[in-house]
Amino acid sequence: MTMENVNMEVSIGGLKIKNPVMPASGAFGHEMNEILDFNKLGAIVPKSITKHPRGGNMTPRVCEVRGGMINSIGIQSKGVDYYRDFIIPEFKDYDTPVIASINADSVDEFAEMSEKIAMFDNVQALELNISCPNLENDGRAFGMDEEISYELIKKAKGVTDLPIIPKLTPNVTSIQDIAIACEKAGADSLNVANTLLAMAIDTETRKPKIGNVMGGLSGPGVKPIIVRMIYQTSQVTDIPIIGCGGVMNSDDAIEMILAGATAVQIGTANFINPNVMIETIDGIEEYMKKHKVYDIKDLVGKVVIDKEKTNKI
Repeated sequence: MTMENVNMEVSIGGLKIKNPVMPASGAFGHEMNEILDFNKLGAIVPKSITKHPRGGNMTPRVCEVRGGMINSIGIQSKGVDYYRDFIIPEFKDYDTPVIASINADSVDEFAEMSEKIAMFDNVQALELNISCPNLENDGRAFGMDEEISYELIKKAKGVTDLPIIPKLTPNVTSIQDIAIACEKAGADSLNVANTLLAMAIDTETRKPKIGNVMGGLSGPGVKPIIVRMIYQTSQVTDIPIIGCGGVMNSDDAIEMILAGATAVQIGTANFINPNVMIETIDGIEEYMKKHKVYDIKDLVGKVVIDKEKTNKI
């Protein structure tokens, strides 16, 4: 006997979404509406926005590597006013909530941007990219420092009632410490995680394949690392986790959910298969029916681990 209907609705820090699948910032644009139905997505996450227009990094900005791709786009942006007037309105006719992704140069600028963007029509949550460089801290990412992460989230929570979702960096010794700091500061959810710092060299020219020398590694090769980080984060925090990194299909998404993610974001796979998010939603539904799981929340964190036979993780 098969189940006719399953419940795929989840809550991300108070924001209810119809299913757990959404795009990763930077891997999605309104022009994709010609290929897929935005109303079927759990949420919409446009490209990260900065306060002022920004040209991005030198080219080449993207290169393929075994198991994924490296990018160093540099948050190319037309600024927050353009974002308000032209980008956000593109999604007003869909019944899918918009999560605005914010990139800033300082803690105070994150707070300023959060307060301003929270007032835009149709924005229902804020993803704060604390993986980006902190210009007041020698260029180290905000999310590499527990105290700065705490201060940043605390200030953002002080200027808006919208759900705040820090996007963590995987380029740390302990992502658990940063996650705990963000939760204590009031974060409503956690995005685990951004790209891993990487480098590739053309052996013929002996030059880096990325104009900015190093960039962020994404794609299927990073998925096992992200799954591990999701699991570790879920062991020390109680707020919802959005898994991000290497999801190429529904099986990858389910793996992250079993590790402890409430929802997932899909990035690199969109460049290969623009319909992958819809296929992933359908695949999760089929999995639930096959395994007779009525509510997707019953899958979150349900990885089976025999702790008596396992060393402390």
